[in-house]
Amino acid sequence: MDEKVTWWAFDEVESFMRSGFEAIGVPSEEAAVCADVLVSADKRGVDSHGVGRFKPIYLDRIWAGTQKPATEFEIVRETPTTAVIDGHNGMGHYIARRAMQMAVDKAEKNGLGMTVVRNSTHYGAAFYYSRMAVERGMIGFTGTSARPSIAPTWGVEPMLGTNPLTWGMPSDEDFPFMLDCATSTTQRGKIELYDRLGKDLPDGWVIGQDGEYRHDTHQVLVDLTKDKAALTPLGGLGEAFSGYKGYGYSMVCEILSSALSQANFMKALIGVDAAGKPSSIELGHFFMAMKVEAFVELDTFKKQVGEICRQLRASKKAPGATRIYTPGEKEHEVWLYRKDKGVPFNDPLKASFTAVKEKLGLKADLPF
Repeated sequence: MDEKVTWWAFDEVESFMRSGFEAIGVPSEEAAVCADVLVSADKRGVDSHGVGRFKPIYLDRIWAGTQKPATEFEIVRETPTTAVIDGHNGMGHYIARRAMQMAVDKAEKNGLGMTVVRNSTHYGAAFYYSRMAVERGMIGFTGTSARPSIAPTWGVEPMLGTNPLTWGMPSDEDFPFMLDCATSTTQRGKIELYDRLGKDLPDGWVIGQDGEYRHDTHQVLVDLTKDKAALTPLGGLGEAFSGYKGYGYSMVCEILSSALSQANFMKALIGVDAAGKPSSIELGHFFMAMKVEAFVELDTFKKQVGEICRQLRASKKAPGATRIYTPGEKEHEVWLYRKDKGVPFNDPLKASFTAVKEKLGLKADLPF
């Protein structure tokens, strides 16, 4: 990060958030899951989906009455390999963890397991759920819908969410193969991070209604909710650099996240009611687990995954390039760097946590 930061130990940050969630009515079991998901993102450098969203995304929505602090996890349809779940606008992290656990348990018995969710809320960093499968010797796959922010190819109106398609696969290396990325050029969380850092947006991320690039970070966050700005799909504007591929993949995620579970989709997720007031954003998710040993011995699979990664990293590099990375490698290196340091807190993040402590009367000591 560019500015001076204060490092705060992971377990202490997690404990603080857990206390904060519990103080506003989140049951202790759910609070523990929510805090774990958030701090897990920062452990691997996914700061856009980490503790920086504790107050502005989760606490503020509960305070505003647009998200329920206690979750009703309802299984509305089930087979040996599948399930449809209604989260009733509860805590997305908790709903997602239970849904992926169901998929993993079904895959353990039957080789494959898939669950879909409706009426959920923002579930944080998607890799967390794919990793649950990896830790059981499985391939994990998840995706989620989100508030409309991506314009379709040749359009300027935000219609689709950032809609990540996230895969995790076991490997014989020190870290698994983990591909967690939005189907847009960037995602809202990174723009929020740029806003906290006071940085302008680069070309290619966001367009206005005139089809021109936008750089005014804070106003973009406002305009994304008013159809005055839109993220570009992965690949960028038009078709020259295959923006239609990102657009298509975003549609795949939207369909899998909504049509199977009959969740809300696209403009129904805008988060504003007819009177212009904030409303609930009831999302859809999907989770899949594939038991590797239903196909091949786990060690054999892990060795080949690792070898694919190693051969790619050892391939010829472009002039001036020093390294080739494979998915999951950079996040592992961030973990090695941060594991004894904790979460980096810049001034806006310090102010956010201080405000939470004061509003809720938490007794925990802050390191800033």
